Amino acid sequence: MSETILEAKNVVKYFYEPVTVKVLEKINFTIRKNEFVSIVGKSGCGKSTLLYILSTMDRDFEGDIRIEGESIVGKKEKELALIRNREIGFIFQFHYLLNEFTVLQNVMMPALKLAKYTQQEITERATEKLSLLGIGHLAGKMAHRLSGGEKQRVAIARSLINDPAIIMGDEPTGNLDKKNRELVFDIFKELSTRYGHTLLIVTHDATLAGIANRVIEMEDGKIIRQ
Repeated sequence: MSETILEAKNVVKYFYEPVTVKVLEKINFTIRKNEFVSIVGKSGCGKSTLLYILSTMDRDFEGDIRIEGESIVGKKEKELALIRNREIGFIFQFHYLLNEFTVLQNVMMPALKLAKYTQQEITERATEKLSLLGIGHLAGKMAHRLSGGEKQRVAIARSLINDPAIIMGDEPTGNLDKKNRELVFDIFKELSTRYGHTLLIVTHDATLAGIANRVIEMEDGKIIRQ
């Protein structure tokens, strides 16, 4: 049996302002190593809310989330920050690069924070990730001088730097034109099939969802298909 990377058990979430509303109801699923899973559903169905719980950034929920068998429930913020940095690579709709730094420096930052490798090793790893994505030639360029598509590829390289157990994306192609969306699709497909990365992507894009190994469909805070 494949190794379980992520598990959600009976996850329930409420919003309390201005009135109490249940936004997630008894969410249960597992993601195994090397799976490429997409979460789809209409706006407001709860998929982004779920992703923020799965990524440990939202701790106000009922139920349990386990990452590589370890529950995140009851952990302090410092412990969760370490889990996020070590086990999860993030790709958002907006790249969140630091414009005053070079491409290489942006990719290195999560690894410098984790402090698992020497600075020389981190530099080599960052260079390797950029080359993997076909943007090694951009290493010395300032982040603010990149195109939108280049910035998102740099963000993907940054998500890979610590060799996370799972890569999570929240609408990672939502801000890109058709050409760059297709390029990012190809990157995700290669990360999954060639390099064996585990991916969980929230998306409105039917084409991106279609290249995943498995689709989890949500409606009104519930999983209706997986």
